[in-house]
Amino acid sequence: MTVQQEAGVGGEELEVWIDQDLCTGDGICAQYAPEVFELDIDGLAYVKGPDEELLQVRGAATRVPLPLVGDVVDSARECPGECIHVRRVSDSVEVYGPDAA
Repeated sequence: MTVQQEAGVGGEELEVWIDQDLCTGDGICAQYAPEVFELDIDGLAYVKGPDEELLQVRGAATRVPLPLVGDVVDSARECPGECIHVRRVSDSVEVYGPDAA
């Protein structure tokens, strides 16, 4: 089963957000998916909006482009701070991250 099938991505959109209170600033997420994550001057990771602008409002989420689902999921799995949350857009259920069932 592929990551995309696991996540129920068959047409379902995913979004990702980072809990900066738990971010350790390791930058693993930015290594896996630099199109989605970036470290800011404060040393914490943030998600990027469609215009590649950092979304610095607490709880700000961005859509996960389908080709990057695997990289974003790997980021959530490998994050030492366990601060990356990936959820379905349709019902806001977390599918990867610390609150995933």
